[in-house]
Amino acid sequence: MNETPPRTPAAGTSNPDLSREAVPGQKVALAPGQLQLRPTRRGKPPAHLADLTLEERIEAVKEMGLPGFRAKQLSVHYFEHFTTDPEDLTDIPKDLRQQLVDRFFPPLLSVVSRQSADHGATQKFLWKLFDGPMVESVLMRYSDRVTLCISSEAGCGMNCPFCATGQMGLTRNLSTAEILEQVRIANRMLASGELPGGPGRVSNIVFMGMGEPLANYRPVATTCKRLNAPAPEGFGMGARHITVSTVGLAPAVRKLTAEKIPVTLAVSLHAPDDALRDELVPINTRFDVDEILDAAWEYFETTGRRVSIEYALIRDINDQAHRAQLLADRLIAKGGAHWIHVNPIPLNPVKGSKWTASDPLVEKRFVEILRDNGISATIRDTRGSDIDGACGQLAAEVIESDAHREDREARVARVETVASAVAD
Repeated sequence: MNETPPRTPAAGTSNPDLSREAVPGQKVALAPGQLQLRPTRRGKPPAHLADLTLEERIEAVKEMGLPGFRAKQLSVHYFEHFTTDPEDLTDIPKDLRQQLVDRFFPPLLSVVSRQSADHGATQKFLWKLFDGPMVESVLMRYSDRVTLCISSEAGCGMNCPFCATGQMGLTRNLSTAEILEQVRIANRMLASGELPGGPGRVSNIVFMGMGEPLANYRPVATTCKRLNAPAPEGFGMGARHITVSTVGLAPAVRKLTAEKIPVTLAVSLHAPDDALRDELVPINTRFDVDEILDAAWEYFETTGRRVSIEYALIRDINDQAHRAQLLADRLIAKGGAHWIHVNPIPLNPVKGSKWTASDPLVEKRFVEILRDNGISATIRDTRGSDIDGACGQLAAEVIESDAHREDREARVARVETVASAVAD
């Protein structure tokens, strides 16, 4: 099988850094294969304690004419007790509590609904943001950990045709505090025993909810610092328990490398060849397989953290044996078999799509080929599919127009044509 020749950027393009919130002059569009690089809404949530460093919190408290130690008290309540209720702030004078809550804990999220699956072990939350958009997160309890899958954007502009969120377009980015509130509220529910399974605490965070995390770069990077910082600066979680995913924003991966927070990087690859990945993951037309793998390898070299390669197995689209071998070849060519772990994920079907998961025997063969090449590979557990809470299914509301449906169907046909073509 011949290798695809290297591609050169189209004339006039310079691979812009799409981790920026907006790219001046770029048209907001969500047509077949196109990317939405700007949110349609720029709602700015009220300033919140979680947006600030501990030093900034102290200064903000002093600006109110209060002693700086009140900032530490508020931080302990938020990051250790998981509360913003004035009645819980018992170490603060009663006449100050509401004033401090109004200033530092403005309401950012409210729970609209909570759905349960897997005998209560999986919980999907629908949150309403302060200005109306909806986002979702999923909590998964295992015997040895509690993982929370969080959203970083309302919607997504990456336009991947097999992902429900990708059909929404991008409404707006979330602030640091809005992302952290998903964690804080889940922790509060766990600590109080409100969720099935008894008291507990979130031990693992995955940025695999709604949105492309690295397209909302600064709030996501700051969130990682808050998650990792010792209490009461943050939640005191180990960096290795935090996973940031991306569909392939290579410049933003390099930014994350420079942050020197050794979180786990997960690259949603989904195809090893550019022709197919251009259709399945449109950002590939800007940053192709070689470029994102280069950035991922640099991340591994700098942090020592093995990179996760996410690969949704779609029946008869990207699950062929020759693609498994090509995937192995390309990963090994970057730096051997030790620097990555591949997570094949049985596709979770999205409403309106005819694509479905691979046959179990095909899935097994795909994994065997990777392992035969010395690559660590584990089929990803799919939780919450019956409540649309599994990978690729999160979408608070998708109303598809006739034009968009025609676009999506045309893309599906194009993907199938590319998928069935085997190089000479």
